[in-house]
Amino acid sequence: MGDSDQKVTLLICDDHKILTDALATVVGLDPTLVMVTPPVHDPETAIDVCTEQLPDVVLMDIVFKGGMSGIEATRKIKEVSPSTKVVIMTAHDEDRLLVEAVEAGASGFLGKDEAAEELLSAAKSAADGEVLIDPATLTRLLAQVAREREAQRDAQNLLDDLTEREREILQLLAEGMRNDDIAAKLFISPQTVQTHVRNILGKLRVHSKLEAVAFAVKHGAISV
Repeated sequence: MGDSDQKVTLLICDDHKILTDALATVVGLDPTLVMVTPPVHDPETAIDVCTEQLPDVVLMDIVFKGGMSGIEATRKIKEVSPSTKVVIMTAHDEDRLLVEAVEAGASGFLGKDEAAEELLSAAKSAADGEVLIDPATLTRLLAQVAREREAQRDAQNLLDDLTEREREILQLLAEGMRNDDIAAKLFISPQTVQTHVRNILGKLRVHSKLEAVAFAVKHGAISV
């Protein structure tokens, strides 16, 4: 911080007591950091504290037993105290969640295996407005999200090729109807239904009715 008298106010939210005790001890030794309350152990309490205290930084766990996730909590904290920087503390097997955390407004994330001093030094950087994301991790995450979004786009292009009638038949297949039932319901011959089904499989590049339904549901084209 530019001004040496300027203290960084901090809230720690994590349900692992050993970690929070270690962090609290190190905060106690650091004259530039002050905790607004003792560590809290659930996201709902963290939101309440942020509403009242408006801390500079929150160190937030991502996964809690029970109700709200650290990601939802981050979104709520940014609503009640927009100037608070949220730093997600995470184990290393939660890639998709990390992208969601950044989209929810987190200033970055740190491995829980970092030493307490590292976590707190990162908290100060966050208070200074730095974004705490290891570039290698970020590159990997963004590549993964780009791949997922591209797969969704490709799928959408295939689904867009379906005619209204083919979509209708796909929806009825998803509801568990057989070809004969679909023929009766739509007043067309079973052979015509069969032709439509064959066209659907070809357009979606799948090999069975079940696979076609799974593909369409996965990509949001039909509801079951």
